[in-house]
Amino acid sequence: MQTRYGDVEVTLADQVATVEIQRAPNNFFDIDLIRSLADAFETLDQEAECRAIVLAAAGKHFCAGANFHNPGDQAERQTRSAENQNPLYAEAVRLFACRKPTVGAIQGAAIGGGFGLALVPDFRVLCSETRFSANFVKLGFHPGFGLTYTLPRLIGWQRANLIFYTGRRISGEEAFAWGLGEVLTDQDNVRAAAVELAKEIAENAPLAVQSTRATMRAGLAAAVKSATDHEAKEQHRLQRTEDHKEGIRAVAERRPGRFVGR
Repeated sequence: MQTRYGDVEVTLADQVATVEIQRAPNNFFDIDLIRSLADAFETLDQEAECRAIVLAAAGKHFCAGANFHNPGDQAERQTRSAENQNPLYAEAVRLFACRKPTVGAIQGAAIGGGFGLALVPDFRVLCSETRFSANFVKLGFHPGFGLTYTLPRLIGWQRANLIFYTGRRISGEEAFAWGLGEVLTDQDNVRAAAVELAKEIAENAPLAVQSTRATMRAGLAAAVKSATDHEAKEQHRLQRTEDHKEGIRAVAERRPGRFVGR
């Protein structure tokens, strides 16, 4: 079975669905992409033949985050108010609410919100070329996509704080050592290793797997909603600062930002 949801392709074989983002090479996200992913995941929730999902991406990177240089995205951000916040996060909460066990194939960079997307799956397969970065402070911005909840839950408060406050990039090997992934392999084998892990899950009793997963992830979607509600407020406030505008320029020009605290 093969189905498309915008720039997302779903292939179901041997009880494992591969959900592939197809915006190579960087796979920048926007609300349309996250909505397409959520639609795909919700459909697979109702598909009895699907017992596990692999979330993957075509091209060099898993997801390089939001494209801050897309004029359409920038215009949409300017229409938001403190009450009418980021609609993308409602779609993100839908992803976290899905019931099927999921393995992420992270073959390259997962940056900013792309990092948040990489934490939707239960498990991650990494390689030397994998890079994680919550580079929000380098953009004069607040972390988003639920990362302020999901990241410390996964690797602990201090390591999460180190990532958030510095905006540094974490290599695949370091990420594996910190618990951001369960499998470390060669880049060419990332997708296959993710499918192999998904098949290992899928061979078990599906109702028992889903019941156990529901217990282990109880309250996760609600907690992500609470986190994104707060994140969106802070992002709305900071996106109007001089530092945010300078941060976008600095990252585009690959230089340190000249921040003034305004």
